[in-house]
Amino acid sequence: MRKDAVHNRERLLEAARRLFADRGLDVPLEEIARTAGVSIGTLYNRFPTREDLVEAVFEDRAATVAAIAERALTMDDPWEGFVAFLTGVCELQAADLGYNDLAARDGKGIEPMVRIIERAQEAGALRGDVTLADMSFVIWGVAATVRATYGTVPGAWRRHLGLALDGLRSTAAHELPVPPMSIPQARALMNDASRPPAGR
Repeated sequence: MRKDAVHNRERLLEAARRLFADRGLDVPLEEIARTAGVSIGTLYNRFPTREDLVEAVFEDRAATVAAIAERALTMDDPWEGFVAFLTGVCELQAADLGYNDLAARDGKGIEPMVRIIERAQEAGALRGDVTLADMSFVIWGVAATVRATYGTVPGAWRRHLGLALDGLRSTAAHELPVPPMSIPQARALMNDASRPPAGR
């Protein structure tokens, strides 16, 4: 890639990163190009679709979430590790509306959580019927709270998460009225409900 092309790509990524963080993933691509000081054609040359741009902006988040998971698994108390992981992921969402939208859309942020869930269940701290799909909806719910309160009560999500965590404790468990969804079902529903506008 030519030096000017590399420069344009970096300017586009920086503009998208800033605008997504402030307003979410539905920022018009024309505005991102204008903020970067390039034409919309240049943006499409570098990133043919919105999804290509989103993937490039957030490609480092999987590593960040994996690091949060690793730290959680080293904690002596499995419940505290479970809480630390969820809190860490939700803090990433609260700091960046774009990532918040992405987490609500696909739930991929919780994929490293399988062992964290199992460990807390084996310790008897987390209710035994909780599945990874259930955790997708915890993240989705917190994402909605982040989005609704971002500019007015930015810490409100912590109360939401605290209430959810109390309901996940084994000591609070009652039999649930319906079986859990599968991960593909949960992801499809999250995609449908949180997908940004089609097109540009």
